[in-house]
Amino acid sequence: MADSLRDQLLKSGLVQKLKAETRPEPVRTSSGKPANRPGEKPAAARPGGGKPTHGKPPAARGSPANTSRPSSGGEPDLAQAYALRARSEREERERVQREAEQKAREKRERKEQVARLLNGKALNVADAEHARHFEHGGKIRRVYCTQEQLVAVNRGEIAVVQQNGRYLLVLADIAQQVKAASAEALVLLVDPNAPVEDDVPADLIW
Repeated sequence: MADSLRDQLLKSGLVQKLKAETRPEPVRTSSGKPANRPGEKPAAARPGGGKPTHGKPPAARGSPANTSRPSSGGEPDLAQAYALRARSEREERERVQREAEQKAREKRERKEQVARLLNGKALNVADAEHARHFEHGGKIRRVYCTQEQLVAVNRGEIAVVQQNGRYLLVLADIAQQVKAASAEALVLLVDPNAPVEDDVPADLIW
C-alpha cells in the first residue's frame, strides 16, 4: 500500500516540489553576489580563480612581452667598421697629399724669390784662380775667387750662396736677404766677430 502511494506521489510531481522547497537558498552579500557556503572554498582559491583564462598557458600569463630584437650576427657593425676605416684611410691620404702639395708650393715660391734676389747680383769672376773651400752637405766644396774676393769672404763682406747647384759670390747684405727667403740657400757667411777657434789665418788659401 505504501509503495503504491509513493509511486502515486512521484507521478504527481509532489516529491520534486517538496525537495525544491526544502533546498537551502544561497546567502547573498550586499553586492548581490552569492556568498560561500560553510566549508566551500572561495572562488579566488579555486582552480582558475573564477575568471576565464582564454586558453593561455599558465607560463604565458603575466610574463612580459619579449621586445628584444634578434641578433644579426654582428654584420652591420662589421660593415660600419670597414666603412669608417676606409674613410679614415682616405682622409689620411688626402691630408698627406695636401701637405706635400703645400710644401712643394712653398719651396717653389722660395726658389723664385731667391732667383729674384740674385738676379744680376753674382760676383763670380770667370778667370778667378783662388779656391775658397768650405763644408756643405757633409762634403768639402770650393768656389773660385779673386785675391780681393777671398779676403772679403774671410772678413764676412762677401758670402757664398747656392742656386741651381751653383755656388755664387754675393755681398753680405744680399746674402742676408737670401737667408730670410730660404735659409738653406745660404752656404757660407763668415762672422767677423766670432771667436777664433784655431790659429789658421782667415785669408789662408786651402
